[in-house]
Amino acid sequence: MKKALIIFGSTTGNTEEMAGMVKTMLEQADFEVEVKEVTEASTADLTADHDLLLLGCPAYGDDEIELQEDFADFYEQLDGTRLDGKPFAVFAPGDSSYEYFCGSVDMLEDKLNDLGGKMVNDGLKIDGDPSDAEGEIATWVESIAGSAS
Repeated sequence: MKKALIIFGSTTGNTEEMAGMVKTMLEQADFEVEVKEVTEASTADLTADHDLLLLGCPAYGDDEIELQEDFADFYEQLDGTRLDGKPFAVFAPGDSSYEYFCGSVDMLEDKLNDLGGKMVNDGLKIDGDPSDAEGEIATWVESIAGSAS
Protein backbone atom coordinates (compact mmCIF):
# COMPACT_ATOMS: atom_id res chain seq x y z
CA MET A 1 0.00 0.00 0.00
CA LYS A 2 1.25 3.48 -0.87
CA LYS A 3 1.92 5.87 2.00
CA ALA A 4 1.23 9.59 2.20
CA LEU A 5 2.12 12.18 4.79
CA ILE A 6 0.08 15.37 5.21
CA ILE A 7 1.62 18.18 7.24
CA PHE A 8 -0.61 21.19 7.82
CA GLY A 9 -0.84 24.42 9.75
CA SER A 10 -4.21 25.91 10.59
CA THR A 11 -5.41 28.95 12.49
CA THR A 12 -9.11 29.19 11.63
CA GLY A 13 -9.65 25.47 11.01
CA ASN A 14 -10.02 25.65 7.21
CA THR A 15 -6.65 24.06 6.45
CA GLU A 16 -7.25 21.37 9.06
CA GLU A 17 -10.63 20.64 7.44
CA MET A 18 -8.98 20.51 4.03
CA ALA A 19 -6.26 18.15 5.32
CA GLY A 20 -8.99 15.84 6.64
CA MET A 21 -10.80 15.86 3.30
CA VAL A 22 -7.56 15.10 1.42
CA LYS A 23 -6.78 12.27 3.89
CA THR A 24 -10.20 10.66 3.40
CA MET A 25 -9.96 10.91 -0.38
CA LEU A 26 -6.43 9.48 -0.46
CA GLU A 27 -7.55 6.58 1.72
CA GLN A 28 -10.29 5.88 -0.83
CA ALA A 29 -7.48 5.72 -3.42
CA ASP A 30 -5.75 2.98 -1.37
CA PHE A 31 -3.20 5.15 0.43
CA GLU A 32 -2.20 4.74 4.04
CA VAL A 33 -2.26 8.35 5.27
CA GLU A 34 -0.55 9.96 8.24
CA VAL A 35 -1.60 13.51 9.18
CA LYS A 36 0.51 15.80 11.36
CA GLU A 37 -0.14 19.28 12.58
CA VAL A 38 2.99 21.28 11.71
CA THR A 39 3.90 21.87 15.38
CA GLU A 40 4.19 18.09 15.76
CA ALA A 41 6.25 17.63 12.58
CA SER A 42 9.97 17.84 11.97
CA THR A 43 11.99 18.20 8.80
CA ALA A 44 13.01 14.54 9.24
CA ASP A 45 9.37 13.64 8.52
CA LEU A 46 9.83 14.97 4.98
CA THR A 47 12.40 12.32 4.15
CA ALA A 48 10.66 9.43 5.93
CA ASP A 49 9.29 6.40 4.12
CA HIS A 50 6.31 7.97 2.31
CA ASP A 51 5.41 7.77 -1.36
CA LEU A 52 3.78 11.20 -1.32
CA LEU A 53 4.28 14.34 0.75
CA LEU A 54 1.50 16.93 1.06
CA LEU A 55 1.82 20.30 2.75
CA GLY A 56 -1.16 22.47 3.62
CA CYS A 57 -0.64 26.05 4.72
CA PRO A 58 -2.80 29.17 4.49
CA ALA A 59 -1.23 32.53 3.74
CA TYR A 60 -2.07 35.99 4.94
CA GLY A 61 -0.92 39.50 4.20
CA ASP A 62 -1.58 42.27 1.73
CA ASP A 63 1.95 43.67 1.39
CA GLU A 64 3.78 40.34 1.30
CA ILE A 65 3.06 36.64 1.73
CA GLU A 66 2.78 35.73 5.40
CA LEU A 67 2.71 32.03 6.19
CA GLN A 68 0.50 30.74 8.99
CA GLU A 69 2.55 31.43 12.12
CA ASP A 70 3.24 27.80 13.13
CA PHE A 71 4.17 26.92 9.56
CA ALA A 72 6.53 29.90 9.28
CA ASP A 73 8.82 28.34 11.90
CA PHE A 74 8.80 25.00 10.08
CA TYR A 75 9.52 26.74 6.75
CA GLU A 76 12.63 28.36 8.23
CA GLN A 77 13.93 24.93 9.28
CA LEU A 78 13.62 23.41 5.79
CA ASP A 79 16.95 24.70 4.47
CA GLY A 80 19.43 21.86 4.12
CA THR A 81 16.77 19.14 3.86
CA ARG A 82 17.34 16.87 0.85
CA LEU A 83 14.20 15.50 -0.75
CA ASP A 84 15.95 13.53 -3.52
CA GLY A 85 12.97 13.31 -5.87
CA LYS A 86 10.29 12.86 -3.16
CA PRO A 87 6.87 13.38 -4.81
CA PHE A 88 4.99 16.30 -3.28
CA ALA A 89 2.01 18.60 -3.68
CA VAL A 90 0.80 21.66 -1.78
CA PHE A 91 -2.67 22.93 -0.88
CA ALA A 92 -4.22 25.93 0.83
CA PRO A 93 -7.54 27.57 1.50
CA GLY A 94 -7.54 31.32 1.16
CA ASP A 95 -9.37 34.50 0.38
CA SER A 96 -9.02 35.85 -3.15
CA SER A 97 -9.54 39.40 -1.89
CA TYR A 98 -5.92 39.30 -0.70
CA GLU A 99 -3.26 40.34 -3.20
CA TYR A 100 -1.24 37.17 -2.55
CA PHE A 101 -4.14 34.70 -2.68
CA CYS A 102 -2.79 31.39 -1.35
CA GLY A 103 0.77 32.62 -1.87
CA SER A 104 1.90 29.96 0.58
CA VAL A 105 1.37 27.39 -2.17
CA ASP A 106 3.85 29.14 -4.45
CA MET A 107 6.37 29.66 -1.62
CA LEU A 108 6.25 26.02 -0.56
CA GLU A 109 6.41 24.67 -4.11
CA ASP A 110 9.50 26.79 -4.78
CA LYS A 111 11.13 25.67 -1.54
CA LEU A 112 10.43 21.96 -2.04
CA ASN A 113 11.60 22.12 -5.65
CA ASP A 114 14.82 23.82 -4.45
CA LEU A 115 15.28 20.98 -1.95
CA GLY A 116 15.08 18.39 -4.74
CA GLY A 117 11.45 17.35 -4.43
CA LYS A 118 9.34 16.33 -7.43
CA MET A 119 6.10 18.27 -7.76
CA VAL A 120 3.37 15.87 -8.93
CA ASN A 121 0.68 18.50 -9.59
CA ASP A 122 0.10 22.22 -9.39
CA GLY A 123 -0.88 23.34 -5.93
CA LEU A 124 -4.53 23.49 -4.97
CA LYS A 125 -5.80 26.95 -4.04
CA ILE A 126 -9.33 27.04 -2.65
CA ASP A 127 -11.15 30.36 -2.29
CA GLY A 128 -13.16 30.26 0.93
CA ASP A 129 -14.62 27.31 2.77
CA PRO A 130 -13.11 23.95 1.70
CA SER A 131 -16.44 22.16 2.17
CA ASP A 132 -17.81 24.27 -0.70
CA ALA A 133 -15.06 22.92 -3.00
CA GLU A 134 -15.30 19.19 -2.38
CA GLY A 135 -15.47 18.35 -6.09
CA GLU A 136 -12.39 20.46 -6.89
CA ILE A 137 -10.49 18.87 -4.02
CA ALA A 138 -11.54 15.37 -5.14
CA THR A 139 -10.33 16.00 -8.70
CA TRP A 140 -6.98 17.28 -7.39
CA VAL A 141 -6.53 14.32 -5.03
CA GLU A 142 -7.36 11.87 -7.82
CA SER A 143 -4.69 13.48 -9.98
CA ILE A 144 -1.98 13.44 -7.31
CA ALA A 145 -2.84 9.88 -6.28
CA GLY A 146 -2.35 8.75 -9.86
CA SER A 147 0.92 10.68 -10.17
CA ALA A 148 2.39 9.12 -7.04
CA SER A 149 1.95 5.56 -8.28
